[in-house]
Amino acid sequence: MSILVCGGAGYIGSHMVLELIKKNYDVVVVDNLSNGHRELVDKNAKFYTCDIRDDSLMDNIIQKENVEAVIHFAAFSIVSESMIDPAKYYDNNILATLSLLNTMRRNKINKIVFSSTAAVYGEPESIPIHEDNSLRPINPYGETKLTIEKMLYWFDNAYNIKYSILRYFNVAGADENIKTGEMHNPETHLIPIILKSILENKKIKIFGDDYPTQDGTCIRDYIHVTDLAIAHILALEKLNKTNKSEIYNLGNGNGFSVMQIIKTAEKVTGKKINYEIAPRRIGDPAILIASSEKAKKNLNWQPKFYEPEKIISTAWNWHKKLFLDKN
Repeated sequence: MSILVCGGAGYIGSHMVLELIKKNYDVVVVDNLSNGHRELVDKNAKFYTCDIRDDSLMDNIIQKENVEAVIHFAAFSIVSESMIDPAKYYDNNILATLSLLNTMRRNKINKIVFSSTAAVYGEPESIPIHEDNSLRPINPYGETKLTIEKMLYWFDNAYNIKYSILRYFNVAGADENIKTGEMHNPETHLIPIILKSILENKKIKIFGDDYPTQDGTCIRDYIHVTDLAIAHILALEKLNKTNKSEIYNLGNGNGFSVMQIIKTAEKVTGKKINYEIAPRRIGDPAILIASSEKAKKNLNWQPKFYEPEKIISTAWNWHKKLFLDKN
């Protein structure tokens, strides 16, 4: 079965490709390399530098490679940037996905796994967050992902394109064998910011220490990137078996505070983290944890990396490698 991975040169996408290759799928990657890195793509995958809005090239790739299903990661995902430049997010996330779905229609592909976000829930009405919670995004990034989810619903109704939507919060870690990992510029994720601060001897900021949590810092749900990639494969296989569209939340099931992550990083690296307390950021809820019970039950998804020590250890190995390669 030939799988098209859109955005397969990115952080999550490159891990997706790696896990598909391990399971002996034929993998085709399209990425415009606006944020992706060609060198992160497994050499056993077929790679095309292509924007998913390029209808002619996409048709040629799909027909040449006999693509049967799509896994879609090609999106911008920085919340703060989406607040400043929402047009960029509407164009790249929504319009590009519309183009992709129309490409699927033309080529009679009727299966897609969509990498969404728990940002579609906005300020959660309850913790942990379940799939039937209210959808009230509070930033353009979450709004664009929710719009795409709605598009998928109606494309299923009108054109019988079946989907599996996966919603999740903080992705972290790297491939255990250090074949790929996180390479964002600028970096906005907590764990790589912490680890890079050690390697580059920089101070980091903790935004708020007066939240109603045990240590006053925000609590977040972290999922290892390999566990996330495996969940996408399980969702695709379930979709092929049932031909029924579904939505799943993914997460660790346990929340960890910013301070807990810092202390764990200190334990893993043996280094002291240099930080300062800064004012809260607007729109940061105190606690965000997603329930993964539906995915565990329906997909038989069993995350391997529960403990923050394991997640941070894989990330540390990757960032040390990057630092040594640069120096």
